[in-house]
Amino acid sequence: MTGTRTMTTAPSVADFLRDFETMSAFGATPAGGVDRQAASAPDIEQRRWFAGLLESNGFRVEYDRIGNQFGLFDAAPGEPYVVVGSHMDSQPTAGRFDGAYGVLSAAHAAFRVAAEHRSGTGTLRYNLAVVNWFNEEGSRFAPSMMGSSVYTGVMPLETALAIQDHTGMTVEEAMRPTGFLGASDGPTAAYSAEIHIEQGRILENSEITIGLVTASWAASKYRVVVKGEQAHSGATVMEDRHDALYGASLLVVFARELADRFPGVLHTAVGQLDVYPNSPVVVASETTLLLDLRCADETVLAEANALLDARFSEIESIARVTIERALSHNWGVNPYQTAGVELARSSAEAAGYSHAEIMTVAGHDSINMKEVVPTVMIFVPSVEGISHNEGEYTRDDDLVAGAAVLTDVVRRLSAGELDGESK
Repeated sequence: MTGTRTMTTAPSVADFLRDFETMSAFGATPAGGVDRQAASAPDIEQRRWFAGLLESNGFRVEYDRIGNQFGLFDAAPGEPYVVVGSHMDSQPTAGRFDGAYGVLSAAHAAFRVAAEHRSGTGTLRYNLAVVNWFNEEGSRFAPSMMGSSVYTGVMPLETALAIQDHTGMTVEEAMRPTGFLGASDGPTAAYSAEIHIEQGRILENSEITIGLVTASWAASKYRVVVKGEQAHSGATVMEDRHDALYGASLLVVFARELADRFPGVLHTAVGQLDVYPNSPVVVASETTLLLDLRCADETVLAEANALLDARFSEIESIARVTIERALSHNWGVNPYQTAGVELARSSAEAAGYSHAEIMTVAGHDSINMKEVVPTVMIFVPSVEGISHNEGEYTRDDDLVAGAAVLTDVVRRLSAGELDGESK
């Protein structure tokens, strides 16, 4: 067990890989993935293990009021923190790298920088905070990126705590018995950093080791309710039907047709579909779905939204239903601070790793963090671009390379190297 290490010794690469294997056992699935949804038993067990890892390396552990887990190393009394990390929760039957790699890499980077400080070979201008953000995935409690949204003020705490899972249990009811709901708003950040697997195949196809994330794609996310009329699935004549599932199905197909219309720059999906009454002999009276549009080009996204709006009206007429929709999330192409990108580039070059600029299509907690402090985001390759899947995989050498670059980024941020740069 990693806890036998002394806090005066920086963990090795072998320690990092062993810790990753240990971490991957929490919520492990037979097919080699994990199922660690937020506040589930495996998520709680893993958080306790991670707390022990942090404490064994001289970090104190605290939780804020939404349950974000922080490992704190105080070297500069009164100064804010370099907040570095990702998330440990997962989708159902997901991969073991998404999020969790970023948390463990952050911990090991911080352990090494802290060890350098203790030995007198490094100077900390700022304190260190390793973070495991609560409920980034949003699979059990929607929406995603909940912990960082509360931390950055995007979502009110009370709203987050009241959100229910499919059984009706609220976030507060799930988290309160665990002891993971603290009394503070978390440590004050000076800078932030996150490393993550790419979840695509640009880096692998280009044979690039380090992705320097420059911006996030634009996105529009809708909650759509298609309302029809409940009827007998056999006896009701076809022309009398107001089938909510039929209307929703037309929308699902159109979402794919939209992406095909703008190949390479528009991604669309319907990731969740709830049908009522969901009986084999009843025409559905209501269907709720979550529709996701993501785009590298804001002009294309605006055109796609206009086409979608027109299609809503057509589907209402074709299926004889009514459609209610709400735009739950909407943002444009959102850049990371240039100084942070250049810092990461310099760290990759110093370590001798190939690197290239890349945009993130997926949402990450760093997207919230970059709105409040300068933030660095780094990617490592995903084999075949597979993610949110038990077959998700990143090679050990890429894991280690990314952790090394992140360590240098944390070292330089905590030394105040970006102080005075444009924020």
